[in-house]
Amino acid sequence: WGTCLKKSTETFIFLRTSAADDGMPFMEYLDPNRLVCLKWGFDNLKGNITFQLAVNSTGWISLGFSPSGEMYGADIVIGGVGPNGNYFNDYHAKEEVMPLLDKEQSYTLLSMMENDGQTIMTFQRAIQSCDEEDFHITAQPIKLIYAYGTSDEIKYHGPRRGTKEVNLLNYVPRTSNANATYLSVKVTNVPVPSNKTYYHCKVMKLSDLSTKHHIYQIEPEIENPDIVHHMLLYHCPPTVTTPYENPCYRGDLGDVCFGVVAAWGTGGGVYELPENAGIPIGGENKNILYRLEIHYNNPQQKAGSVIDNSGLRLYYTDQLRQHDVGILNTGVLPILPVKYNIPPKAAEFHTYGLCNTSYFSQVCLVSPMPDLQVFAVLLHTHLAGRKVRVGHFRKGKQIDFLGLNENYNFEMQQTVNLGSIKTVMEGDEIIVECTYNTEDRTGPTKIGLSTFDEMCLAFLYYYPAISVTSCLSQPNTTLLSPTDYQ
Repeated sequence: WGTCLKKSTETFIFLRTSAADDGMPFMEYLDPNRLVCLKWGFDNLKGNITFQLAVNSTGWISLGFSPSGEMYGADIVIGGVGPNGNYFNDYHAKEEVMPLLDKEQSYTLLSMMENDGQTIMTFQRAIQSCDEEDFHITAQPIKLIYAYGTSDEIKYHGPRRGTKEVNLLNYVPRTSNANATYLSVKVTNVPVPSNKTYYHCKVMKLSDLSTKHHIYQIEPEIENPDIVHHMLLYHCPPTVTTPYENPCYRGDLGDVCFGVVAAWGTGGGVYELPENAGIPIGGENKNILYRLEIHYNNPQQKAGSVIDNSGLRLYYTDQLRQHDVGILNTGVLPILPVKYNIPPKAAEFHTYGLCNTSYFSQVCLVSPMPDLQVFAVLLHTHLAGRKVRVGHFRKGKQIDFLGLNENYNFEMQQTVNLGSIKTVMEGDEIIVECTYNTEDRTGPTKIGLSTFDEMCLAFLYYYPAISVTSCLSQPNTTLLSPTDYQ
């Protein structure tokens, strides 16, 4: 999410553009002195992962994947720019000595360069390698090891080595700032009723920030994790001018507030945005109101004993980032005006929501529309959801996934970074497919707000922000026979 910097004795010198600009949206320094910088990105559809290792050295450099953080058992690549040109090879280590050359070279060198005392090596491999001498990359944290030399003679590295644990396929950056400022967006002393499902809404002004700021991190504050199911913060149109706090969807004026600013689902944690992008707040929009919606799931129908003070912390900065972030709500309209039921006793029932971006320029009155750079997604169904796939189509053909979870877990609804930046162009179609299992149900399941109803939504995080906030559809039921189970 950032920029690899070359550290000198006095300052940091920018040597590369941001990680997102070269298709590798993630970045970590592997050493405390910031001399070894790793950037990476991956493509689940093609099944490959790309790395760029930048080291403040003109000698050989190496990156390894280790079961223990030591050299023993590690999968290692070594390369550099020598007197006779580039060199690059795939190795494996059986002991704490010079690693052995792999019989099968599973890594592909994309580029190698030296620049101002720094060596930059870019290479690619399959995420799931069939070579037994290679490390198998999974969605779990991986111990990365590095080493480098002062010359192109590959020999003992001395103290120029280290290890760091990183989750390559599910990366979550962390910003540590003791002086960080944040807005606390919470409900206060809400008595949760005995209803199995209850939606509570608070319409409020967030701040008096006279200049534009950027939200860069969203942190949940959950007082009753057993009943708080999801939270959404929406910005309101100018027609909503009066703060209030009530049960949601009773015909109040704030029911029209649907521009998603922040989203959280059960099991989710802190989400930090990329360092080149932030959610705008304040400035010319300082007087708009926001609606915090909290869905309480109370299957045991606890009565009178639960008082809740949950909400969100929005960390913000006056150091504006390059891009304004928008969140596009796609999928199936949560409250359907037509009768549409998911049948019981179904092992796999598919529901589809369509977003056709051809209409965006008509809504925004901007032509041509900018390309939308999608970098993260939050997928959302209820208890019957088993899979969610967000297909990206262009000219009638699928070109990618904007989100993919073949083992959806209702209890783990986390905003996840995509492995690479996905570009949505005007005219593209986004199709959200949800797969439900209702084998344990005896009656039909409707699309609706209750946890025991169903939803099919994908919240896409993208930049630059446009004024379209939702792109939802309803199923075409005109050809279905009029029975309760259709």
